[in-house]
Amino acid sequence: MRERLHRWGEWAAFSLLGIAYVAGFALVSAAIVRREAALGIAGAVVLALLVWVTVKAPVIIMTAFNRSGALSPTPVSDAARRLHASIFVADLHADTMMWPRDFLARDARGHVDLPRMIAGNAALEIFTATTKTPVGMNFDATPDTLDMITPLVILQGWPRATWTSLLARALHMGRRLCDYAEGSGGRFRIIENSAQLDAYVEERAANRELAAGVLGIQGAQCLEGRVENVEVLFAAGFRLIGLAHFFDNEVGGSAHGVAKGGLTLFGREVLERMQALRMVIDLAHAAPALIDDVLAAAAGPVIVSHSGPKGVHDTNRTLSDDHIRAIAATGGVVGIGFWRDAVGPGGLAAIVRAIGYVAELVGDAHVALGSDYDGMIAAPFDIAGLPRITEALLDAGFSEQGIRNVMGENALRVLRACLPPG
Repeated sequence: MRERLHRWGEWAAFSLLGIAYVAGFALVSAAIVRREAALGIAGAVVLALLVWVTVKAPVIIMTAFNRSGALSPTPVSDAARRLHASIFVADLHADTMMWPRDFLARDARGHVDLPRMIAGNAALEIFTATTKTPVGMNFDATPDTLDMITPLVILQGWPRATWTSLLARALHMGRRLCDYAEGSGGRFRIIENSAQLDAYVEERAANRELAAGVLGIQGAQCLEGRVENVEVLFAAGFRLIGLAHFFDNEVGGSAHGVAKGGLTLFGREVLERMQALRMVIDLAHAAPALIDDVLAAAAGPVIVSHSGPKGVHDTNRTLSDDHIRAIAATGGVVGIGFWRDAVGPGGLAAIVRAIGYVAELVGDAHVALGSDYDGMIAAPFDIAGLPRITEALLDAGFSEQGIRNVMGENALRVLRACLPPG
């Protein structure tokens, strides 16, 4: 019911905005025909307000949908603070590059920026490019319909090519993050291979004022049906591809799609090309049939960047015990999301409960953080609040090494195994 209400709300918002524009133009037209100044002024005011709302829409949406709960006024314990300061923290999924914010400046809106990464001791984030999200998206059966990202792209003034090309959108988001790295004065860098990763980990151990990112793709629809675009993305610095998002694409089925199929012939070509290049395979949002097909063909670790276990919260968005075991058997990890639809109600307690469930099922070497920050979710805290998870894991009885594994070392292990050597 909650998903249906959300979908109806989207359609209602689009419909009301359209009706309001028609009404504004009708008032202006009527004023011209009747030569009534007051009517014309009213129409002009309505249109001006509509234009303002439309231009501000990306900021309004970003602020409204990427919310954070208020942190407890009680500081984390000394034990948790010391432990958190000593560990390498990594998160497997954030959609930050989609939004009109300066990544290098601290912001009260959204979830992730460089100052907040440093404040939360977040050493590494996987920044994904989300290129298409259908209007009316839902967990059960989302068709490939009118896209909600297109108006955000146009209203933010992105290059004209991004208005119609999903590949161009991905490349633009990648360039945005690279530009931030170049403008960060060395405080932020992009990791493209395991040699860079190892050098960064060593440097980060001596300087907690540094942060890094890995570029990823959310949904292989941005390949636009051309396997050679895997190389285009790789050359641009992308090192992870999530095969599916909210709808079925040329590679295979989404858990929320209509057909929910497995790997297509094109999908098998894409998978082969990814593995040849040493790109990370991400099965977040993948249909069960797609997960099965990829696991049967994968030559190394596979991840699910942001999800949760059905044993804690059973929806089309979460993973069965069998799939969690199979992902762990590849040496991979499951990133636990920070929002209700991934872990159920309860905020921080729900996140820790989901982490504990996966750790109990397959061991703490196969679970990681997968926030989905800036992915139009309500999170209990932004990235500066990550010490809260360390404290909650301590309180839940996790060992120090188990906490280190969950908070970042598992992600490091998989990245070292999957990325090209240098």
